[in-house]
Amino acid sequence: MAIELESGEHELGDWTLNYVPPTGGRYTGKLTVTDKRLLFDAKFDTSLTGTLRELLVVGGSYGYLSIPKERVRSVDVKSSLLKKKVEVTLDDDSVHTFDYGMLSVAKIAEAIER
Repeated sequence: MAIELESGEHELGDWTLNYVPPTGGRYTGKLTVTDKRLLFDAKFDTSLTGTLRELLVVGGSYGYLSIPKERVRSVDVKSSLLKKKVEVTLDDDSVHTFDYGMLSVAKIAEAIER
């Protein structure tokens, strides 16, 4: 799904990565960060049940997430040797995790905080 920017909205960057929602699961797709929103277009369900389902049914998009930046309460970078991720806590205390594998998440965190 191509994102549509709102009037006066500017894209700050996009990354293909994994998203772990507060309710569980794991999705691979594209995160686009603008000066107003975080947008995630889930292309693949990479959880175990999602992988098994992919073997049986070829699917398209698994959904689209839009988080207004005014809802973001904190942005935390978690980093180990093999895993780098950004945890975004919203005003309802839900934690949304964007996992970039071994790659640096510094630019992602910076874009979210802008």
